[in-house]
Amino acid sequence: MAIVSACIASAPEGIRRQSDGDGGDFGVDPQATSSSAGAGVPGGDPHALLGADPTHGPFNGGQRVLLHGNGFSSKVRVWFGDVEVDPSAIVAIDPGRVQVAAPPGTAGPVELAVQNGDDTSTRRALPGGYVYDALYASPSSGPISGGTTVELIGQGTRWDATTVARIDQKPCTSLDVAEPTRLVCTVPQGTPGAKTISVTTGDETILVLDGYTYEDSENGYKGGLSGAPLAGRLRVLVYNNFTGDPIPGARVVVGSDPTSAIEVDASGVAVFEDASLDAPRTVTVAAKCHSPISFIDVPVDTVTVYLDPVLTPACGASGDPPPPVGGKVGSAGALEGELVWDQSLDPGGAEWGNVPTPRRDTERKAAYVFTTGPDPLAPFRLPSEVQALTPETPGELGHRFTMYLAPGSRTVYALAGIEDRSTTPPRFTAYAMGVVRGIPILPNEWTREVFVRINQPLDHALSMDVKAPAKGPKGPDRIQANVSLMIGNDGFATLPIGAQSPLIPFDGGLTFVGVPSLARDLLGARYHSSARAVTGQAGLAPLSVVGRVLSTSTSEPVRIGDFVGVPTLETPAQNSAWDGVHLATSFGAGAPVDLSIYDIASGNGLIRWTVAVPAGSRAVEVPDIRQLGLDHGALPPGPLTIGVYGARIGGFDYGRLVYRQLKPQGMDAYSLDSFSAHLQ
Repeated sequence: MAIVSACIASAPEGIRRQSDGDGGDFGVDPQATSSSAGAGVPGGDPHALLGADPTHGPFNGGQRVLLHGNGFSSKVRVWFGDVEVDPSAIVAIDPGRVQVAAPPGTAGPVELAVQNGDDTSTRRALPGGYVYDALYASPSSGPISGGTTVELIGQGTRWDATTVARIDQKPCTSLDVAEPTRLVCTVPQGTPGAKTISVTTGDETILVLDGYTYEDSENGYKGGLSGAPLAGRLRVLVYNNFTGDPIPGARVVVGSDPTSAIEVDASGVAVFEDASLDAPRTVTVAAKCHSPISFIDVPVDTVTVYLDPVLTPACGASGDPPPPVGGKVGSAGALEGELVWDQSLDPGGAEWGNVPTPRRDTERKAAYVFTTGPDPLAPFRLPSEVQALTPETPGELGHRFTMYLAPGSRTVYALAGIEDRSTTPPRFTAYAMGVVRGIPILPNEWTREVFVRINQPLDHALSMDVKAPAKGPKGPDRIQANVSLMIGNDGFATLPIGAQSPLIPFDGGLTFVGVPSLARDLLGARYHSSARAVTGQAGLAPLSVVGRVLSTSTSEPVRIGDFVGVPTLETPAQNSAWDGVHLATSFGAGAPVDLSIYDIASGNGLIRWTVAVPAGSRAVEVPDIRQLGLDHGALPPGPLTIGVYGARIGGFDYGRLVYRQLKPQGMDAYSLDSFSAHLQ
């Protein structure tokens, strides 16, 4: 068997990998030193390249790599094979350390080389010093419950129907070969930490160590609809959304008759075999102490459901409290780094020179470090004053910071500018930023020596040309527009350039000053523009959002239109009784709707019935799950709040729906309104 493997970097002295022990207290020797200058240099050679950490990474590049050696100058140059690293992606820390961003490369080992400027006598090479992995996962992390749908992207691979993919030695629970270089894998349940990905085709196996990270969080790339067209057999898998465990005894209804429900087995599976299952059917799943879900007109043979537990003491096992939500104590990783200003790449620019001098006594120069997030519409929030880094903040090369992050491959960015805490709210104007991508964060461990160079001026202006939807009798009555940065698959960077809120009717231009050019460390990033048509200053429903317009240039305005029409719930009527079966919605004028979602909240929001409907305006019928009884997940009688979404999703295929698309973060554009009713 041929095995293509990627080496895992040996840990710097004083740091233990998770595999070395339990990882408690971050596994750090506080007396450990990180400098390698002059250590172990053969024959006292004043110039040497000793190694890289990590020693491998994805072939698409972008990962932070720390080179250790001796004799590095401030003008050090670095090569990965024949590709020279862009000078803007190099931080010369000291004579023994250089931080770089790996360029894209070809799968396999490459020679690392360094040289000080044009002095070829200082050139040193390390054959096979870095290995480009032949595949990477996108996304590269997900919850321990499993179920995440990831793409495994290969280079030069010939994957076929015989290919088997594994995460931490467990096969994907489902695997589709989309292309010879692209697999779609449903991740199995796992345990926290970085795990190996292996893909075998014939006698060749590709291994990527630390290729996927299980973390205590939710990303939405899981569950939903998959498989071949429905043709006489339907399989339904039912799991707990918090733990990933099967829910034996859950009831599955195919069609509208609740008396036809069958229970899932101990492994969480229910199988229906009937020759009449040859056309789309409605599938509803309900379980005791879990919120139910329905998929209308399912066209495929596999439905994977993750039910949310009902978080009340009455639903705790044997009277115990309900399960916790979110991460576990101590599962985060710690990151220590510094903000640095590099004068050699900014001639005449001293440290903090790209931030103007404060004009008032209440102003000061300040910088803050953030991690990218999943929500491009999140407003910028200025951290507390104690988190500020100032010109007086100490550090080895610049200004030291510490932060705690969820495990995985993370991206951090820093913003430097002028702040004034004497105003309400405090004012912060950013003038420069820096970005570092591909930082490996492991549970309960420190990642050190991360240097964020503040070399990206925020000196560009992005314009939007917005065509607002018509104002309805209830609303919306104003636009809220904002801009963020989409940094590859790593998430979104929120900028302090503020939202703008013109009143409807509005057809015109908006300008956002203070975005960076997409150069240097932001190569491959994109501007993410969005506009929300909302009601009132609080931005409430009814609303319609165009949430994902991507661009790479500020030379022309970003055009935003095609708002989705606001929904009107026709059945049940506002403030009327609902029969528990019939639902009907129409949408106002606007872009076509790919997916409608009913969010039916009962019991003060503790129980929520989600109903997914392909397309827009229509009437549907769901089973009356009250006939299953409260012990099997039925909604209790009483007041209801019914939220209705109309979603537009690029390239949408209902037969490949994932849970993320049931929420706004998985929609390119959507509308929303809420209605009151009651269930008798």
